[in-house]
Amino acid sequence: MRFQDIPGLDSTKQKLVEAVASSHVAHAQLFAGTEGSANLAMALAFATYLNCENPSSTDSCGECSSCQKNAKFIHPDVNFIFPSAATTKLKREDATSEKFLNEWRVFLQDSVYGNVSDWSSHFGWENKLLMIPRQESRNIVKALSLKAFEGQFKVMIIWLPELMNTNAANGILKILEEPPEKTVFIMVSNDANKLLTTILSRTQQFRIPAFSDEEIKNAISSDGVSDERASQIAYMAEGSMRTALQMMDGEDNETQNYFKNWFRQCFTYNFTELISMADEFQKKGKDFQKELLGVGSSLMRESLIYTAQATEICRIPAEEEDFIQKFGKVFTPEKIMEVSPKLDEAQYHIERNANPKILFLDLSLTIAQIARA
Repeated sequence: MRFQDIPGLDSTKQKLVEAVASSHVAHAQLFAGTEGSANLAMALAFATYLNCENPSSTDSCGECSSCQKNAKFIHPDVNFIFPSAATTKLKREDATSEKFLNEWRVFLQDSVYGNVSDWSSHFGWENKLLMIPRQESRNIVKALSLKAFEGQFKVMIIWLPELMNTNAANGILKILEEPPEKTVFIMVSNDANKLLTTILSRTQQFRIPAFSDEEIKNAISSDGVSDERASQIAYMAEGSMRTALQMMDGEDNETQNYFKNWFRQCFTYNFTELISMADEFQKKGKDFQKELLGVGSSLMRESLIYTAQATEICRIPAEEEDFIQKFGKVFTPEKIMEVSPKLDEAQYHIERNANPKILFLDLSLTIAQIARA
């Protein structure tokens, strides 16, 4: 992975390059970004640049031995720690990253913008709770006790440190604060608020911004997507390259259609259909449920902006205006202000494993009462 493989984000890339050029590379860095951002891709590109034998002022060369190995994620001086789960052959505590490196390398090749659910599905850990076990702290200390084999830096990339066992997190505090010379920790987090304050205080936080609509549009247009379709995808993706890539496979239309039909049934107070839909939402799993609520929150926000005629910040594509106009006739700004917090609250409870069928049925009735008030 090189900087040129990541669409846009030029200022972010330049800051990392300048840090290397000025020899101001922090020994522990936190690449914080939302799901679908380039935080993992940027960490991989930065690791490649750190040990490139012939770096330019903008990127690694891509041709030296170090770059070739980093392209395959097999560089001996770049170590990976990531969440895992128990298998039929490995207990929870023994299921460490080194046992799944081959699968991890394939995942990085295919899904560098993926989230923990994508990684879980890739390996076959569906419906299992992934975490970074306590044993990983010992593995980190052991790996970094050795000098670099080939490169200038020894790099330790920890993906989703917020899923690290508390004992594991406490176990790396000392080496995180006082690592061996020429060692660089890169923590790649999708939710830095869940990290221990002792971890945060020992890292230099580097915010990886979400992709702009234009960056997403340019990235997917090169794959043969029409300009009109690319614009629609960029709008709905809201800065997430993961979402945009899924939409290219048609996954966005399903969720949008479910949301539109769900709110129609709420407005008509079709109780029988609402029970059926709540049952269907439960079967589709947590990722779909969170995405559905996210689509709802997004459309609520855009409806408010559209109603206020704030054209300079309105991101609704032309093909969605008709729906937004009809939506705004039923859900006035006052009603949106009532419904929107309910969607956020539902998402909070979904993430904490509330019963989806009961939750969505209760939410449907609440929305129906507000819509018909």
